[in-house]
Amino acid sequence: MWYYRDKEVVETPEGIGFVYKITHIPTGKYYIGKKSLYSNRTLPPLKGTKRKRRVTKESDWRKYYSSNDWIKSEVKEGKRDEFKREIIRVCYSKKGLGYYETYYQFYYNVLEDENSLNGNILGKYFRKDVKDTKCGCDTCQCNKANTTP
Repeated sequence: MWYYRDKEVVETPEGIGFVYKITHIPTGKYYIGKKSLYSNRTLPPLKGTKRKRRVTKESDWRKYYSSNDWIKSEVKEGKRDEFKREIIRVCYSKKGLGYYETYYQFYYNVLEDENSLNGNILGKYFRKDVKDTKCGCDTCQCNKANTTP
């Protein structure tokens, strides 16, 4: 079951998609992603017509659990009840959906947080590349490696 603002989602939300956070309750690990509510398909024209047909259909968002392989394997093993699925934000455009997915991934600092299951942001910023930017001190979380004296 999906939750939005601490309420159970029963009907399809308005908009074209949403940004979500799936949390594994026993470990606290989480994943931030996006899901479109509808998919558009182009079909060949009917016999006797020239225009292609466009069909919009609702996606599988109700039973969707993420694109993350670990989450998918846990769900396949029957551990659905161990996950909390939250809608963080409903979006009304494809660009907005992409923007807010990226926004919340940076907001939750998914590349540096050990509880995050996100390995990258936009396929461009990777966890392994971010690990070298910390200053190395034990008392703070500053970024002294990139500052000039």
